[in-house]
Amino acid sequence: MAKSEKKKRNWRDKYRFSLINDTTFEEVWRVRLTQYNAFLLISFLVFFIIGATASLIAFTNIREFIAGYPDVTMRRNILMSAIRLDSLEKELALRDKYFANLNAIIAGKQPVEIFSMQDTSGKYDEIRYTTSPEESALRAQVENEDRFNVTLNRNVPESLTSLAELHFFPPVKGIISSRFDAPKKHFGTDIVAKPKSRVSAALDGTVIFTGWTMETGYVIEIQHPNNIVSVYKHNAGLLKETGDFVRAGEAISVIGDSGELYTSGPHLHFEIWYKGSPLDPEEHILF
Repeated sequence: MAKSEKKKRNWRDKYRFSLINDTTFEEVWRVRLTQYNAFLLISFLVFFIIGATASLIAFTNIREFIAGYPDVTMRRNILMSAIRLDSLEKELALRDKYFANLNAIIAGKQPVEIFSMQDTSGKYDEIRYTTSPEESALRAQVENEDRFNVTLNRNVPESLTSLAELHFFPPVKGIISSRFDAPKKHFGTDIVAKPKSRVSAALDGTVIFTGWTMETGYVIEIQHPNNIVSVYKHNAGLLKETGDFVRAGEAISVIGDSGELYTSGPHLHFEIWYKGSPLDPEEHILF
């Protein structure tokens, strides 16, 4: 009993901590604490230091000095890399779809069904599309010119002995900047024309592909009788949709320089394919 009572007294006994001037022995500062109060004060100081340190690490840039923790630049690069990767995956999917369609066209088969990669999570029904006055004026001009168009291919023969029997309508009038070169895999002719010039169908036919690719921009492909396919690339905009029937000389797009491949200015890359083989457009059309 005596020992326990002594411990209680020691726990409640007060102690003095003081600072004394060594020269004058004057007491400069003092504090009186019990063991219990000293324990509480030390505990408070420890928790305060821990909390302050955690707050500085969590809410300030000091955390970037911790080994292995990414800084602002690294996090931004990670985010941008994720966005670019997602865009690249979509572009690769579109490219693979385009090549599948092109291979089917060359082989004379039905093109693969066109698909859309739009985000279905958006409320697209609420979107309202508007056109600028310049675009409306351009469309009116193209439609007005097309009303007086005289086409020469109303009756295309079902079987041909020679392509000389056909009259190809020039898709656009201009200057040839790059000629057909099969060894270099340039399977068409590049024609430079004025900006916003109309691009016309070379023959009667059905639009089998309309879309956009990273290399060739806006592209439209038309299937004609006798296994003839015409391809129009680098357009600024398309006036027809997949499945539309067009007449020779009818406006199908507007010339442009879309895409990243050989886009030095407004021009049309025009190709003709006959039974799966590319033809030199200059041998059949006077541009």
